[in-house]
This record gives sequence, structure tokens and C-alpha cells, in this order.
Amino acid sequence: MAIAKGDKLPAGELVKLGENGPETVKVQDLTGKVAIFAVPGAYTPTCSNSHMPSFVKNADKFREKGVSRVICVTVNDPFVAGAWSKSTGAGDAGIEVLADADGSWTKALGMNIEGAGWVNGRSKRYAMLVDGGVVTEFQVEESPGACTISSGESLLDLV
Repeated sequence: MAIAKGDKLPAGELVKLGENGPETVKVQDLTGKVAIFAVPGAYTPTCSNSHMPSFVKNADKFREKGVSRVICVTVNDPFVAGAWSKSTGAGDAGIEVLADADGSWTKALGMNIEGAGWVNGRSKRYAMLVDGGVVTEFQVEESPGACTISSGESLLDLV
């Protein structure tokens, strides 16, 4: 069953690329009001050309509305996630790109998609607002190639 508005985020661990290599980020430590969006994969066309840019250009607006963290989750290893963060300007915008390297947290959300050749699957494209660990808004795209209801602008309208 997929996570829904009103549900508590499942516990789990994601990974970010720190100065000295991979660092664990516990989902249960994501406190306060947080915007989380997920992409099927770093460096893919819609993710790089539409989804991430929609959050990069609106990152400050999220903070102005009281969102303490803007997080992108991708089912990639932390080195790919870190490089993609730099190449898209996400890090400069204060967006944390976190890797769900084995896809386990994505599966716990019920947001995983499988495909031939994908070792750990991928994530559905979605965006959510979380407050105190509880999902307050949740937008899931029907197609992984679409970026409308999960865009930064769309989620910002829900804050």
C-alpha cells in the first residue's frame, strides 16, 4: 500500500555525499516542515530539465513559507546523487539530494517502480509536504515522464 496524506513517514536511512564521503541521514530526523520530492533517476531528461529546476528556482520561496528543508530523493548511489546535485545547482539552492541507494525507503513508501535492467528499481515521481513526520500534502504523477502536479510550483501552491 502506498503512503498517503495523513500517514506518518516510515523510518529509514538515506545517504548524502558529504565532504568525507557518504553520510547517513535518518528519515526520522527530518523534523519540522519539509518538502520532499522524488525523481525516477538522476540525469534523466525530465528529472534534469524540468523537475529539479522547478525546485531550484523556488527553493527560497519554500523557505519564505516556513519550509525548513527541501529534499530530493533518488534511487541512485550517493556519488551519482552528489554529482547530479552539483550539475543542477541543487546544492547551491540549499536542496539536499539524498540517495536511496538500494531503493528500500522508496519501497517502504510504496512508490517504487520496476523495469528491466534496473538493479534496485526506481521511484515514481512525486512531491510531498511533511510536518512533524506526517504527510500533509502528497502529489504523485501518473507517468514517470510527467512533471506537472509534482513540480516545485505546484507543491509551493500547497504550502
